[in-house]
Amino acid sequence: MNGIKKILISLLLIILALIILLPLLLTITNSFMEDVEIMENYNAYEEESFQNDNRNSFFSLKLIPDAVTLKQYYRVLVEKSKFLRMFWNSVFIVFPIVTGQVIISSMAAFVFAKLKFKGRDILFFMYIVVMMMPFQVTLVPNYIILDKLGLINKYLSIIYPGVFGAFGVFLLRQFMLSIPKEYIEAAKVDGCSLIHIFFKIVLPLSKGGIASLAILALIDNWNMVEQPLIFLKEVDRYPLSIYLSRVNSGELGIAFAAGIVYMLPVLFMFLYGENYLVEGISHSAIKR
Repeated sequence: MNGIKKILISLLLIILALIILLPLLLTITNSFMEDVEIMENYNAYEEESFQNDNRNSFFSLKLIPDAVTLKQYYRVLVEKSKFLRMFWNSVFIVFPIVTGQVIISSMAAFVFAKLKFKGRDILFFMYIVVMMMPFQVTLVPNYIILDKLGLINKYLSIIYPGVFGAFGVFLLRQFMLSIPKEYIEAAKVDGCSLIHIFFKIVLPLSKGGIASLAILALIDNWNMVEQPLIFLKEVDRYPLSIYLSRVNSGELGIAFAAGIVYMLPVLFMFLYGENYLVEGISHSAIKR
């Protein structure tokens, strides 16, 4: 019975995985199709869906192109200068946020996890409260402050709030709590300063949590939409995440190809740091 149960669970998980991966598979295959073939594919799907009362129309979708073409990728990467400009806009926004968030969060997490001072727990509780608040709650105060600082319509209006995000502090603090305090005490006995302890002991032992934070921060900020729409006034400054929602519906091939190119940085980052991500999340739940 246990063997049959495992087989059924495995089949169920495989089916669920295929359902989840279907939109991605369609995006990949459609990016190698001509616009005419894509239109014919979905028009046939709609007609069959209408005629058959939505039964069995799912299987009419074509997953294999009649003729593979790279025309869409050429148009996106070469002819569409706006795409490349907004791609680099995303890089110029996201890279400083991820780098700054890792640096600031690691230092703050070390203080909250390994140093004792009056009001530490209350201050950390305030961090948690801020982390739980939706972006819309702090939107107006952030806008007023950034406007007073003269940062509206500048990338710094997005970078500064992103660098000082509370989630990174929470994640790394939980991870650093799992580091045995005996390591810190032994280093103090040897005469190490706090800076030496932080750079030589805590950071190397926290590389899994730091990698997890970098991956999660990249995914979160690479897909941002609200902040650029509100804080940036010029369309030429918009990141790629906004451009994708405005792709002309008459250029479906370009839309699919742009989606694949847009997805690649996050995908490569995830594949490279998958083990660190699992390790960081699992360790962040350990309390000592």
